Amino acid sequence: MTDRRAQLAQNLSRVEERISAACAAAGRKRDEVTLVVVTKTYPASDVRLLAELGVRHVAENRDQEAASKAGECAGLTLDWHFVGQLQTNKARSVVSYADMVQSMDRLRLVTALSGAAVRAGREVGCLVQVALDAEEGDAGGRGGAAPEEVPEIADAIAGAEGLRLGGVMTVAPLSGVYAGRQRAAFDRLMEISARLRSEHPAANMVSAGMSSDLEDAVAAGATHVRVGTAVLGVRPRLR
Repeated sequence: MTDRRAQLAQNLSRVEERISAACAAAGRKRDEVTLVVVTKTYPASDVRLLAELGVRHVAENRDQEAASKAGECAGLTLDWHFVGQLQTNKARSVVSYADMVQSMDRLRLVTALSGAAVRAGREVGCLVQVALDAEEGDAGGRGGAAPEEVPEIADAIAGAEGLRLGGVMTVAPLSGVYAGRQRAAFDRLMEISARLRSEHPAANMVSAGMSSDLEDAVAAGATHVRVGTAVLGVRPRLR
């Protein structure tokens, strides 16, 4: 076993223990929460090691890096999630590898992604990214749509060819009333999810929580947690 493989295995074990403990504390079954490992800035060799260690869901936030990495890892049994802010002109590239786009936040993006998916002959899962620091009509500081905009965007996804509405996603905000209150933010996301499911019962995916706050997300009811640093290590500062 290489040093890197051993390191990743140890980190994955620790994260698994955290998720299992959080599920137990919340009275939930462990299989109710899916781990998505965020591999941005790390090489395809790490993705291959993660796959060997049983990881099935990986995420990226930059299309250029993601497209290259997915190509290098073709043939692996992986679901690729795109979690970054997405420009409409990248839609064609993203649908070539992404199984799930977690960062849908505007109608123009729905139109662009739908057209690209249809041309590629693919169906792509989509989550509406909710910005809990945004006022109506504005984007949040970390991307996403204001809570009031979620129904319209969700309806558009549900009615778009080539797309499948999966649910909602958020990133704990750094400003606004939920800054520093991750559990309250995730509880608010669950309220938004419940309203969405009343109109779209199959849209039951709730993506929330990262390395520092996954326990709060699991306690609130998240179905997916996005963990990068706790598995792969502290990322080098981007220049």
